[in-house]
Amino acid sequence: MSSFPASLLDVERQPGRPPMVRAETGGDTAGWVAEHRDALRAAVAEHGSLLVRGLGLRDASGAGAVFRRLATGLLTEKEAFAPRRTYADGVYSSTKWPPNQQMCMHHELSYTLTFPGLMMFACLTAPAEGGATAVADAPSVLDALPADLVARFEREGWLLTRSYNEDIGASWAEAFGTENPKEVEQYCRANAIDFAWQDDGGLRTRQRRSAVVHHPVTGRRCWFNQVAFLNEWTMDPDVHEFMVDEYGADGLPFNTRFGNGDPIGEDIVQLLNEVYEKHTAREPWQAGDLLLVDNIRTAHSREPFEGPREVLVGMADGVRLADCAPTVEVMAR
Repeated sequence: MSSFPASLLDVERQPGRPPMVRAETGGDTAGWVAEHRDALRAAVAEHGSLLVRGLGLRDASGAGAVFRRLATGLLTEKEAFAPRRTYADGVYSSTKWPPNQQMCMHHELSYTLTFPGLMMFACLTAPAEGGATAVADAPSVLDALPADLVARFEREGWLLTRSYNEDIGASWAEAFGTENPKEVEQYCRANAIDFAWQDDGGLRTRQRRSAVVHHPVTGRRCWFNQVAFLNEWTMDPDVHEFMVDEYGADGLPFNTRFGNGDPIGEDIVQLLNEVYEKHTAREPWQAGDLLLVDNIRTAHSREPFEGPREVLVGMADGVRLADCAPTVEVMAR
């Protein structure tokens, strides 16, 4: 296939909206994507994200074909925080999350040692209202955060704690892809995750990761984590109160802390979400859309919605944390 520079695509740029390309496929969606693969990927590298409108994606088979033409290999998700439906190898539903609750900005699987470099979202059914997959530029977010807060996160990293149970979020069997506790333990040891089995058969884990990394291609410093999204103070207040009453402060399905174990205050989480919002670009979904996201340079979110919404997800181009100049040593704590 010949190389297509991003300049050959007519990329529309408007403030507050992600970069957009309007596809003219002539009815051959997969063929158009294959022909423009290099140009599309170059545009994502240049802008951090790209919305492709007019592809006419209608079903999981068509979305999967497009994902496979764009990526060299689709990834199997590990350590999911909530269940997904699997349509085909590497082709998933969006995370099952209450439609009336915000999924605030985050970088997919940023708590793992190998994470996707490219995220692909295909909209088969657009919601009646809301539900945008918004994006935010990670270097810009980093530059807008207070220097002393960034310095602490660079020095200490962030800590993710999880309590797997059968009631909330993904079970440990769903998250690790096995019902064999020994295989879970093996995975945790290989991936610097501290673990402890509970008397009721549940599992608690802790893992420390860098909050700031360098993009493996450009070298730019990026705010790269899920500190705000998976923190207790991002929960709806009523949900948070119920969770604490039901599971205890140390038994929440997930929570984040500073890398040394200190709690992250509600004021800091609010600050992070406010900075994200100031740097958010959003565009309402239309059925058939495709959104491509550089997962290291660009955070993404899912806004509350009404009505049916079907957005499929593909993850590709695995990147090792070790290749992103992490600022803290990877270890379980």
